[in-house]
Amino acid sequence: MQLESSAQRPIIGTGASELGGSIKAGSGKKFDRKNRLLIYNRFFKIACIASAVFVCLVLFSILFFMFRTGVLTFQDVSPMTFFFSTDWSPENESYGAFVFIFGTFALTLLTLVISVPLSVIIAVFLAEVAPKWLRNILRPVLDLLVGIPSVVYGFLGLTILIPLLRDLTGTNMGDGILAAAIVLTIMVLPTISRISDDAISVVPRKYRDASYALGATRFQTIFKVIVPAARSGIMYAVILGMARAIGETMAVVMVIGNTPQLADALFKPTSVLTSNIVMQIANVPFDSTWNNALYMMGFLLLIISLLMIVLVRMFQRKGAQQ
Repeated sequence: MQLESSAQRPIIGTGASELGGSIKAGSGKKFDRKNRLLIYNRFFKIACIASAVFVCLVLFSILFFMFRTGVLTFQDVSPMTFFFSTDWSPENESYGAFVFIFGTFALTLLTLVISVPLSVIIAVFLAEVAPKWLRNILRPVLDLLVGIPSVVYGFLGLTILIPLLRDLTGTNMGDGILAAAIVLTIMVLPTISRISDDAISVVPRKYRDASYALGATRFQTIFKVIVPAARSGIMYAVILGMARAIGETMAVVMVIGNTPQLADALFKPTSVLTSNIVMQIANVPFDSTWNNALYMMGFLLLIISLLMIVLVRMFQRKGAQQ
C-alpha cells in the first residue's frame, strides 16, 4: 500500500501543476481579450467622434465660405437695395434680389397650400380607410415616387402640364409660379404622405376605442382625435417636404419661366433663388459683385434650410415627449 501511494504522488502533483498552468493560461487569454476589446472600443469611439467633427467642419466651412464671399456684395451694394429692390440688372450694376426672395417664399407657400391637404387626406386614407391589400400596394408606390429624379418631374411639367394649363386658361404662356407649385406638389406629396401615414398609424388604439365609446362617428374620430394626436408627426412631414421644395432647382427651372420679375400673377413667368443661381453662376466672373450677390443668395438658402432643420428637431422632441 505504501508503495502504491508513493508511486501515485508524483502523478497527482504533476496533474495539479498542469491544471494550475492551464488556469493561468486561460486567465491570460481572458485578460488579453479584455484588453483587445477595450482598444477596439476606444478606436471606434475615436472614429465616431472624428467623423462627427469632420461633418461639422464641412458644414461650418461651407457656411463660412458662402457668407465670406456673399458679404462682399455689400461693399458695392447696400443691404437695403439688395434685399428690398426689385431691379435685378447685373449688366447695369443693379443687384436687387427681392424678386427672387419673394418668389421663393411665394412658391413655397403656394406649394404648402396645395400639397398639405392632399397629403393629409392620402395619409388618412392609407392609415384608416384603405383595406389592407390596397394599402400594401399604395405604400410601395409612394416610396417609389420619392426616388424619381427631379428632372423627370420638370420634363413632364414642361411637356404636359404647361400645354394643359395653356388650353385650360387660354393664356399664351403657361409657365409661372402655378406650374412650378403643381410640379413641386407632385414631388413632395409622397414624402409628406408617407411620413404622415406613419405618424397616424402609431396613434394608440385606445384613442379610437374611447372616441367610438363616446358615440363619435368615424369621420369625427379621424379628424378630431387621430389627426390632432398625430399633429407633431404631420408637422414634421410638412417641414421636410417644404425643405425639399425650397431647395429644388431643376424642376423649377424648367417650368417657372426664369424671368427676373415680381410674381404678382399665377401665370406670370418669374424666378426664385435656386433657379436664378443655376442659370447665371456659370457665366459670371468669380471676383465680380454679380458673383458675390449669387453667393449671398446661396447663403440665404442655407440659412432657410438650417431653420427648417431646427424646426424638425423641435417637433421631434415635442413628439417624443407626447
